[in-house]
Amino acid sequence: MVNRKLFYCAAAFLSACMFVSCSSDKTEFETQKDGKAVLSSKGVDYEMILVEAGTFKIGATAEMQMVTPSEEQPSHDVTITKDYYLGKTEVTQELWESVMGSNPSAIKGGKNLPVINVSWDDCQAFVKKLNELTGKQFRLPTEAEWEYAARGAKKGKSLQFCGSIYVDHVAWYKSNSRGTLNPVGAMDKNEMGFYDMGGNVWEWCQDGHFTYPAEAQKDPCPEADSTRTYVIRGGGWNSGQSDCRYTSRSSSSATSNNADRGFRLAITK
Repeated sequence: MVNRKLFYCAAAFLSACMFVSCSSDKTEFETQKDGKAVLSSKGVDYEMILVEAGTFKIGATAEMQMVTPSEEQPSHDVTITKDYYLGKTEVTQELWESVMGSNPSAIKGGKNLPVINVSWDDCQAFVKKLNELTGKQFRLPTEAEWEYAARGAKKGKSLQFCGSIYVDHVAWYKSNSRGTLNPVGAMDKNEMGFYDMGGNVWEWCQDGHFTYPAEAQKDPCPEADSTRTYVIRGGGWNSGQSDCRYTSRSSSSATSNNADRGFRLAITK
């Protein structure tokens, strides 16, 4: 009788271990009731936050200082018509490796560091692989989605930086980064719960880079021209504080993969 009990206990234990092992090998996306979602890939979790559709003024609004007129003006109305989920942080090296099987980052040293040295083309390859694994339609955020979330969306308080009027509270940049990459989520979050939308890494957007139009727009996401130049946002660990403002924008070639270049994921609800 004792041996039979031991047998059943051992069988149950092995079955549980096999279930955990199989579950941890999966890549799946699960939405939650609290406006959050979790992407899980081989035991690595990536949290995402729901952003409701809305209208806002993109570009250098009244609270902005240190404006680059040719990039941030004219400020104009943009309407985002669909709710979407956006990564709470940048994509980490751990998540990238769980999907792609390798880590391209020149600066390593912890599972919570953002992946770097990834080009726009590399990000598209990551998204393609992730979508094959999950059956979902992950993507880079549009520039408008990125700025709307950085501003705090409907909870925004018209601050100059993502969640604060003080850059040192929310961003790793050249004056506080110690000259290197830093873990995601270590600074203060903004009104929506997003981290690091200023500093640490410049983040790729889906849009080709062009100057702003004066007229109102709906769901803008222009295709790149023959130069294949795309928008990057947020500033990096070696940037000045002006680059960390949520209206600051720059651009880079689709094949550029600098050590201050990363991204976060988006998916339409």
